[in-house]
Amino acid sequence: MAALFPQDLPDADVRHLAGWLPRAQAGALQAALLREIPWEVHRIRMFGRLVDSPRLSCWMGDADARYRYSGADFLPHPWSDVLLPIRERLQEELGTRFNSVLLNRYRSGTDSMGWHSDDEPELGPQPVIASLSLGAARRFLLRRRDQHAAKAEFLLADGDLLVMASSTQAHYQHALPKSSRVHGERINLTFRWIRN
Repeated sequence: MAALFPQDLPDADVRHLAGWLPRAQAGALQAALLREIPWEVHRIRMFGRLVDSPRLSCWMGDADARYRYSGADFLPHPWSDVLLPIRERLQEELGTRFNSVLLNRYRSGTDSMGWHSDDEPELGPQPVIASLSLGAARRFLLRRRDQHAAKAEFLLADGDLLVMASSTQAHYQHALPKSSRVHGERINLTFRWIRN
């Protein structure tokens, strides 16, 4: 494997902001989301057939932020009040707008996300994806689409923010692999702008 340093990813704009959300605030937000969010198992298309995704999810956002992913159409749930201050802070600090968020709940290290790019047409050619991690720390991997052996790894902990922008999705895939060492829950919030 050719290791890439996270700070030196060609053709990408990836920023890791450790502790972006203070730990007490991150814990309170995670607890609220565990109580309030209508978690569900999304069905995704893999190798030509529909299967249950290995995590719980919820698509949330403005009423017109409809999203098509892996052969399925998602209509957004209305925004949770606890997420609106997070969205406002992200928009102010990153200088971009977000009209939706995909929430993924990884119940343990056996829940995961396979290799993919956030390159659906609704996201535009150079989307900004702001990914906030809550709860258990997990490994987040990036690899070049044209050279799978070239990989970078981030350890995303409670309250960390990872921002992927510019042409990152065009040149890289990312994944959250399974881990037998992780026993706690993690919630990941990926804020996006869906074009109508």
